[in-house]
Amino acid sequence: MQKLQDKVALITGGSKGIGFGIAEALLKQGIKVAITSRSLASAEAAAQKLGHDVLALEADVKDFSSQQEVINKMIAKWGKLDFLIANAGVGHFASIEDLSVSDWNDTIDTNLTGVFYSIKAALPELKKTTGYIFTIASLAGTNFFAGGAAYNASKFGLVGFTQAIMLDLRQYGIKVSTIMPGSVSTHFNEHEPNTEKDAWKIQPEDMGQMVVDLLNMHPRVLPSKVEVRPTKTTNS
Repeated sequence: MQKLQDKVALITGGSKGIGFGIAEALLKQGIKVAITSRSLASAEAAAQKLGHDVLALEADVKDFSSQQEVINKMIAKWGKLDFLIANAGVGHFASIEDLSVSDWNDTIDTNLTGVFYSIKAALPELKKTTGYIFTIASLAGTNFFAGGAAYNASKFGLVGFTQAIMLDLRQYGIKVSTIMPGSVSTHFNEHEPNTEKDAWKIQPEDMGQMVVDLLNMHPRVLPSKVEVRPTKTTNS
């Protein structure tokens, strides 16, 4: 089990949902956390709710220079980067007949290219700390469904991308894992989480605990791909 106190983590898309749940869990371990959102107001509101010295930053993962600026600001504040949680994602669901070009591009550019940008920008600093990279994929990265052309493509691609860079980065002692959750109780895809109706689903805090558990595994062990499902399929 490694010492997590005073480590430094970046969580993209950390203002709500899975990212927020991971931020809460890391802060409880004494980890310094930066969260990004496309809205500075959303990031700052989340940081206030988290109740710690969280660095709230406005950034769009679809913009490489934006990701570089995030890293620069973190280094200016804390001098290092230990963990990257590439969490930011979107979902556009429609049949191929109805799927718009803009929705296709937004999905691929956010869920796949955006992760590449985040990791590419962070990598020089992560090499200095022999850090840990997490990508948040989905069970949709191995299970296709009607209406999921864009989302499936982005998540299948993300799983393959993550496994490939895991092999690239082992030589530096950098660990890389992709977490593939099933149904999570979040605002994703304009869903309104409801504690009672969503009680059967994975909760954001469960995802946070999973990241902490993976960080605490022995350095010789690398769970490179982790699938996680709700125990039940409904609340009934």
